[in-house]
Amino acid sequence: MQLVDHNTFLQQLAALFESTKDKGTIWLTHKRLTHDGGDIAMKEGDGDDQSREYPCIVRVTDGKKAKFSTKVLSKDLDKFHSAYGALLKASMTTLRKRDKKREKQRAEQLAKRKQRMADPVVIDGPKRGNGRRKRQRQVKAALRHEEIKERAAKREEARTKT
Repeated sequence: MQLVDHNTFLQQLAALFESTKDKGTIWLTHKRLTHDGGDIAMKEGDGDDQSREYPCIVRVTDGKKAKFSTKVLSKDLDKFHSAYGALLKASMTTLRKRDKKREKQRAEQLAKRKQRMADPVVIDGPKRGNGRRKRQRQVKAALRHEEIKERAAKREEARTKT
């Protein structure tokens, strides 16, 4: 990973956006740079963690050849972010718009499925004679419905635990 200054970083990022305009992916990461490892010793007498200022590291890669980063100090952060934000806004014009129609359909289907799960299965008809088989199918459907509700409750419980 190549560490460059801010201007070089922004120029290389603009070039990388141009090269991947038609096809490609770019990964951007922002992290607070800390020196917790044993290989780099920081002075402990500088103060506590609240008063200490840490730089921010911004990394870019396309997953292949291009890998570079820059270290931004807290005093330069506003100036860097304004230039960086302008570059991102200018470069991300070729993104595809979300398909809101399909998302709306999926949301409606999910709501309908939840509504069906909430509604109880009605069992009507005679136990004997005409309509007996229909009642048996309804009883089976009610049992399946209860089983599905139990599985959904278990899934939801597992989700809330993690």
